[in-house]
Amino acid sequence: MSAKSPVIVDLKFIPEEVEAALRGAFPDREVINRADAVHHSRNLSGIDYAVVWKSAPDLFDRAPDLKVVFSGGAGVDHVLTLPGLPEVPLVRFVDQTLTTRMSEWVVMQCLLHLRQHRAYEAQAARREWRDLTQPEAADITVGIMGMGVLGQDAARKLSAMGFKVIGWSRGKRDVAGIETFGGDELDTFLARTDFLVGLLPLTPDTRGIFNLRLFARLSRDGPFGAPVFINAGRGGSQVEADILKALDSGVLGGASLDVFEQEPLSTDSRFWTMPNVYVTPHVAASSDVKALFRHVEQQIARFESGQALEHVVDKVAGY
Repeated sequence: MSAKSPVIVDLKFIPEEVEAALRGAFPDREVINRADAVHHSRNLSGIDYAVVWKSAPDLFDRAPDLKVVFSGGAGVDHVLTLPGLPEVPLVRFVDQTLTTRMSEWVVMQCLLHLRQHRAYEAQAARREWRDLTQPEAADITVGIMGMGVLGQDAARKLSAMGFKVIGWSRGKRDVAGIETFGGDELDTFLARTDFLVGLLPLTPDTRGIFNLRLFARLSRDGPFGAPVFINAGRGGSQVEADILKALDSGVLGGASLDVFEQEPLSTDSRFWTMPNVYVTPHVAASSDVKALFRHVEQQIARFESGQALEHVVDKVAGY
């Protein structure tokens, strides 16, 4: 019986978390962790599998015989743009831990804006004891753009908190208990949305979609007047100059941003210090590395037993 192919790991995650997760992972095959200096000049030919997240640009030149590429996260645009991507299946990471983390972040951001947390923080800094008029969740319509696995879970949990939730995706999806819109119904969707949540994949159609023209079409009938933009999808889907213009002019009343056009976010970006903006460093749905490796092990087992891989990306659609 031939030896099992090693697995290449090329993940720009916290190194200590990767190392800890690798203990006990892939027990029946060698792991080549490219973060380990011992593997820097390793010959990667003849290897079937690679697990990647913002991997080194020379990976596919160095590993020309891959049979499957696994993304370290739900997003795959970082893989699709790498030079030399082979014509093999690309599998994205789908796991309940990742889904739960994303929904936690989305719900938290909606609640922070609903409960006017920044205003109360400012009052506390002044030692000012004053209550503000407080709408409830049922007064807010949250519109989610991107109704895949992550969007549907966030919608259900926001609904459980009492928010009115609607969803939009390029192809309309039927989601139990959630009113959904598709394709050319975007204007209708936006006109009803008080808090806009971006969970879109990055594709040619979605690049720069969150811009001033779109923000101007959001509802201004909610209890806070100006709408809020919350993005945990992909940084390339937003035009940051337009977000700043919208915030400065009152077209947007606030924002929560986990993703940016360029990461890490520049230290001189205005987003860091704006009183109505929450910034997090692309951590809304940080992958559980142990869960990622379990997912890859399961998919390799399917592949090697002749079963179909799950969660294979449509490279033309981009997700």
